[in-house]
Amino acid sequence: MTATIQQLLKRPLSDAAVIMGILNVTPDSFSDGGRYDRVDAALEHAMEMAAQGAHIIDIGGESTRPGAQAVSVDQELERVIPVIEAIRANSDIPLSIDTGKPRVMQAAIAAGASLVNDVSALRADGAVECCAALGVPVCLMHMQGEPRTMQQRPEYGNVVEEVGLFLRERVSACIAAGIEHGSIIIDPGFGFGKSLQHNLQLLHDLERICELDLPVLVGFSRKSMFGAILDRPVGERLFGSLAAAVIAWQKGARLFRVHDVTATRDALDVCAAVAGHETAND
Repeated sequence: MTATIQQLLKRPLSDAAVIMGILNVTPDSFSDGGRYDRVDAALEHAMEMAAQGAHIIDIGGESTRPGAQAVSVDQELERVIPVIEAIRANSDIPLSIDTGKPRVMQAAIAAGASLVNDVSALRADGAVECCAALGVPVCLMHMQGEPRTMQQRPEYGNVVEEVGLFLRERVSACIAAGIEHGSIIIDPGFGFGKSLQHNLQLLHDLERICELDLPVLVGFSRKSMFGAILDRPVGERLFGSLAAAVIAWQKGARLFRVHDVTATRDALDVCAAVAGHETAND
């Protein structure tokens, strides 16, 4: 039987990484916009990622790429709910809803999702209370600004300290509202209101975010930081993404939101095998 999200979050650090496959049902996402905005295409891709070894499918109906335009609640519901229902009718793989809107959270959980993944860390009015009432795990991400303007001039005194402080504050707010500590995932938000140097510093010092004693998710698959480092277009950033995933695993991250499930899982399974060998010989 497929593991639940709660079971995945309780896995020991020595286990293999948890792979979250990205399913954007939007016309304008930076990497795959428009490819899966029909229910049949979205279902096919979700089943493909599940067969490749994804543990969770993360479904988003509003692009959060830099400069993306906001969509209404009704439009987001029209995009994601039929897809969630279709996947749930065909598979028991855990589903995550990538949204910051309480109404979408409620409808998605009712349709069969079991995790709320919010790039705004439940800061919308009523979002924390909504998730507490739903009783589901949540992922809290750091973002400076908002998607429409976040990459114009991001500034930090110390990016690692400020991201860590923000995440601690949001975790405290969630716990105060009734969300269990063991149901919280944190995400430093690579590429969300951060320059290339900010992203590199976060990855270099990611163990300091992992010291917050919560599961850490990273999502930098195919992002512009690899375009800047490697001078590669979106479709040619796999190797850079894999290198960063391995570094993040070594720093303590255990959940990975990715487009390329097979390649990422293979790379991180090797990391886990080496770590398991070291543990066995201690």
